[in-house]
Amino acid sequence: MRKFDAIIIGTGQAGPALSAKLAGAGMKVAVIERKLFHGTCVNTGCIPTKTMISSARAAYMARRAADFGVEIEGNITVDMKKVMARKNDVVGRLNHKVPEWMKKIENLTVFQGHAQFESADTVTVGEEKLQSDKIFINVGGRAFVPDMPGLDQVDYLTNSGMMQIDTLPDHLIIIGGSYIGLEFGQMFRRFGSKVTIVEMGNRLIRRDDEDVSEAVKRILENEGVNFRLNAECIAVEKHGGQIAVKVDCEGGEPELLGSHLLLAVGRKPNTADLALDKAGIEMDERGFIKVDDQLRTNVPGVWALGDCNGQGAFTHTSYNDFEIVAANLLENDPRRVSDRILAYGLYVDPPLGRVGMTEVEVRKSGRKALIGKMPMSRIGRAREKGETQGFMKILVDAETKQILGAAILGVGGDEVVHSILDIMYAKVPYTVIQRAVHIHPTVSELIPTLLGSLKPL
Repeated sequence: MRKFDAIIIGTGQAGPALSAKLAGAGMKVAVIERKLFHGTCVNTGCIPTKTMISSARAAYMARRAADFGVEIEGNITVDMKKVMARKNDVVGRLNHKVPEWMKKIENLTVFQGHAQFESADTVTVGEEKLQSDKIFINVGGRAFVPDMPGLDQVDYLTNSGMMQIDTLPDHLIIIGGSYIGLEFGQMFRRFGSKVTIVEMGNRLIRRDDEDVSEAVKRILENEGVNFRLNAECIAVEKHGGQIAVKVDCEGGEPELLGSHLLLAVGRKPNTADLALDKAGIEMDERGFIKVDDQLRTNVPGVWALGDCNGQGAFTHTSYNDFEIVAANLLENDPRRVSDRILAYGLYVDPPLGRVGMTEVEVRKSGRKALIGKMPMSRIGRAREKGETQGFMKILVDAETKQILGAAILGVGGDEVVHSILDIMYAKVPYTVIQRAVHIHPTVSELIPTLLGSLKPL
């Protein structure tokens, strides 16, 4: 039995930062990682996908060169092996540094292997048995694979597998019309593949307002991505050298033939093989570890951070989980998950930046509210760049004058939205940003103009 002041299971966004913080405070810390250091974001999520999206955008802009008065002779082609080599280089520069850095931290011991609970304060890793009265679970999540007829008979890909493709799919069929599916769909269409996205619902990205999902659909359709919505019955089977996807939709052929199949129907936590029952740790019906407002589980001395706790499932929320736990443990600062304002991005091109409540949520709340909406075509910066698709929308409480939420779908939307988010955290009236003088020509300069056009919702 080896005793530690703290044990951290998993090295996603929260794990390394927390381990360094605790070790820096003089605690003897054990960190356990069974596979890839730095979690989904660096290895199979944010960093590699956005690197590939950048390559896809380069191809897209090259094809549009004539729109800007630039002549490029010959066809624009994409070398997928070079795309993947660039992605691997970017990822490699990040994920190799983390284990090297962690192994040099004083008071910190790194164990590589599969961790399982033996009791509420004891964890095994191979032949090692570790004990602590403080255990932090940061095991992340992975792609959810549905129980779909015929799936065991065909080769399919998840987001992880898509990171390894170094040849261009002839026809990529994607099941799932939300963030992962849409980003890969546009990306591979720009690389040169035929792409069809199959969605069981009647529209895309249902967490967002209908005007957002419709605008995103139009953006991708304008680039040649095909959609099959209301696909109530989905099954797959081999069809010679291809994959047949059977769909029961309101319109279109009942069967699609493709060369590659990507499943993008959600994520699941990596909690099933931790023997949490031996520690008495409670999970919900989907396998997420239940936590309170300060990320404590029902078992004293055990916390859950990151994707496995169902409180965010984003890189930025995982890192914020670390900040909350560290503040409560070391700084006598009672930070809480409920202090967090929802914020996320959809990295189609142009991107979507989203903060706070949706229009649907505001309407359901029954409060008096104001709304402002502006097409990106009104924004000089968007016209200069030749990227006028999308719109900006903002919602304000009519009585407190505080901003409730916003969606910016358009060039720079993922960056511009932070000016709104900061005002929301400050809990000041929208007039603070409305009266600010922003730099011209930018996208941000139209935020005050947008706020000046508010109307009753």
